[in-house]
Amino acid sequence: MILSIKNKTLAALALLSVLSQPAFADDNQLTAQEKADGWQLLFNGKDMSQWRTFKQPTVNEKWQIEDNAIALTAGGGGDLISKESYKNFELTLDWKIAEVGNSGILILADEKGKYIYSHAPEIQILDNERHPDNKLDTHLSGSLYDMIASPVASHKKAGEWNSTKIRLENSALTIWQNDVQTAKVTIGSDEWKNLIAKSKFASWAGFAAAKEGHIGLQDHGDKVWFKNIKIKELN
Repeated sequence: MILSIKNKTLAALALLSVLSQPAFADDNQLTAQEKADGWQLLFNGKDMSQWRTFKQPTVNEKWQIEDNAIALTAGGGGDLISKESYKNFELTLDWKIAEVGNSGILILADEKGKYIYSHAPEIQILDNERHPDNKLDTHLSGSLYDMIASPVASHKKAGEWNSTKIRLENSALTIWQNDVQTAKVTIGSDEWKNLIAKSKFASWAGFAAAKEGHIGLQDHGDKVWFKNIKIKELN
């Protein structure tokens, strides 16, 4: 009887230990489930070893680690790109923009153009209330920049943390901001070509032509923070 009670107690303690495991990871960490599912960190909260400045071998000093986040402390730091390139992936990250700020998250970036945005589609980051680029819906935060406008329900105020999820699989691109879907389109489709034709990118040779590329974090001259940058490559 004593042994049976002891075994039950041990089993209960083991169950309690499992249940007490956090369902959500701390900042810049992966949960056990995320690790099992193949997620990888692109920022560990301690260094920027998985990043470099666009067309440079290292990270410009104006990008710093601040409050467990990658922070652009002043303009002139250049855009950051991931050292690795990705084709089919799911990317999640959190970001915060300063008042009157502008930035962006770029995908399929290459280094063939003069600027990172010469060829890379951008998911906009903006202080929607104060920045002068707020006149067009397709320029508000969460939008596929100059192509597909994000819903108002996805917007938060400057200074608040936002979550972004980007999924790209076999050219099918879906974007979420704060758990609200903001864009869904297949790159290269007739719908895509029509969106391009109506955008500023209509005459930009090589725009979104790459099937694989770097992840980019934009220096638009304004203070911005990024954390919890996680990526999962898809088959």
